[in-house]
Amino acid sequence: MVAPSRKKSIIHHHDHSHESTPQKTHHHRVKQAERKRTASISKEDGMEYNKRVRKLHKAFLTHGAESPHVDDKQTSGSNSDTEAPLFDPDCDPENPKKLKFSDISSAAFNIKNGVQTTPCVRSLQLSSKCEMDLYFKKEYLQVTGSFKERGARYALSKMAEQFKKAGVIAASAGNHALALSYHGQQMGIPVTVVMPVIAPLMKIQFCRSLGATVILKGESIAVAKDFALRHAKENHLKYINGYDAIDILAGQGTIGLEILDQVPDVDTILVPVGGGGLIAGIATAVKTLKPDVHIYGIESETCPSFTEAYEAGHIITSQAKASLADGLAVPTVGGNSLETAKGLVDKVITVKEESIALSILRLLEVEKAVVEGGGAVGLAAILEGKVPELKGKKVVSILSGGNIDTTVLGRSIERGLAVDGRLVRLEVVVSDRPGGIAELTTTIAHLGASIKDIFHERAWISTDVFHVKVKVVAETRGKEHVEEIETALKKIYDNVILH
Repeated sequence: MVAPSRKKSIIHHHDHSHESTPQKTHHHRVKQAERKRTASISKEDGMEYNKRVRKLHKAFLTHGAESPHVDDKQTSGSNSDTEAPLFDPDCDPENPKKLKFSDISSAAFNIKNGVQTTPCVRSLQLSSKCEMDLYFKKEYLQVTGSFKERGARYALSKMAEQFKKAGVIAASAGNHALALSYHGQQMGIPVTVVMPVIAPLMKIQFCRSLGATVILKGESIAVAKDFALRHAKENHLKYINGYDAIDILAGQGTIGLEILDQVPDVDTILVPVGGGGLIAGIATAVKTLKPDVHIYGIESETCPSFTEAYEAGHIITSQAKASLADGLAVPTVGGNSLETAKGLVDKVITVKEESIALSILRLLEVEKAVVEGGGAVGLAAILEGKVPELKGKKVVSILSGGNIDTTVLGRSIERGLAVDGRLVRLEVVVSDRPGGIAELTTTIAHLGASIKDIFHERAWISTDVFHVKVKVVAETRGKEHVEEIETALKKIYDNVILH
């Protein structure tokens, strides 16, 4: 819809010589309106409009019904018939808040009877293999399976009584929703969680079993968040940001206090990074008490949002791709988290998907720990060789969560076995005469490998019609064993390819 002022300007500039051709006149008006509309939309205009929306929204929250009146001239400049997006006043990127150590101390006192003090245990086998004293802080042992309980518990305890009665709302696809649902039930506070339709069914059902009202909205967390903010305003609920609210950061910071108590002479702490709340809280706690302890942030290379924002010094929106560390795939880090973390993080590292899969496998086999991809990135950085300076040091890696989907766990195990050289795919061209394939399978068996799958094809092969390509998936003892198998097969067959 074109604003009234624009219609007026179009009429004044209309050429009366075209009055006899109404079709051309209409076309001229439409084209001119389109030109005006296009010219008014620029990056700067959008930024100014968003600033004005935030200021008006903050004024409304401060003064209530006495908020300043917005006249038609102001609103007509937006060039939009859609309702302006809301934002969380507690997490304003233009006016970020900084976490204080006193907030963490308060959180530690208030949540001590509500959350688990998780163990921080030295891994004998992985310490030897990685040539360092490696400890794991096992946050996946919390009731709902992640560290998110700490911040959720403290945020709920800090709310005003009116919100404790009315309830809280949050947008989350997993761990934050579970944490709020559980502690809301424990504290008698109504909880509503807005989850994208792609959220795992297991987590949706778990939230409902904990008494939470679950609303499925949108195909991304961004859509769910926008809906949650509007729902909060309309129903007078408190919105709690899962990775940027100051009370959330304070709760997560209690992990740092526990680590210093459990491993007093720790040299480096490896912290998974998504929205930045966990590392901001831990860095504040640890650097305040022991400035010499190094804090490393670890995230997947498929969504390096914290790495880019920390290097730039301001928020940068990254493109989030599919990742085994889905809990860390936050395209835009929190403003409060980034402001708090500035100057406190010694290094930020990105890791490959293959390393995350191998890390999940190692933790399952060696530590008997079922850990999600986001919790396994610390070990992934070590296994990938990204932290050679930590050899001989005392290192704590935070296993932040264990809510991994069963099907994803199966895929992670297979991917990890392939990366570890214990699952290999062979392509061998053999004779299509009787006994040709049998000879191949016998050779593989004599070499000590176990065939998991086998199939062959004749149509897509460049050699003569008397040969067949056989594809074999086999289990091996490791990379040295794979090299042994490859050497032996190449002595017998001309065409051997290993994947």
